[in-house]
Amino acid sequence: MAKELQGLDREKLKKYWSENVKLTSIVLFIWFVVTYVAIFFVNELNSIVIFGFPFGYYMGAQGSLIVFVVLIFVYAFKMNAKDKEYGVEEEE
Repeated sequence: MAKELQGLDREKLKKYWSENVKLTSIVLFIWFVVTYVAIFFVNELNSIVIFGFPFGYYMGAQGSLIVFVVLIFVYAFKMNAKDKEYGVEEEE
C-alpha cells in the first residue's frame, strides 16, 4: 500500500481519510437508526400498513435487511469513486 501512496502528500492523505471517516460515520448512523431507533417507534410504525403487514413488522422482517444491503452498495460505490479521485484505487 505504501508503494501506491507515494505520489500523495500528507495533506491529501489527511483529506482522503477525513472523507472516509465521514462516509463511514454516516453509514453507521443510518445502520444504528434502522437497527435500534426504529424499535422505539414500533407502535407508531405499525399504524402504517404495507402489503397487508404493519410497517414495524415489515422493517424488522425485510425492510432493515434491504436498507443494509443498499448501505453496502452505496458505501462501496462512494469509496471506489473517492479512491479514484485520490489515486489510490486497486489495480485490476
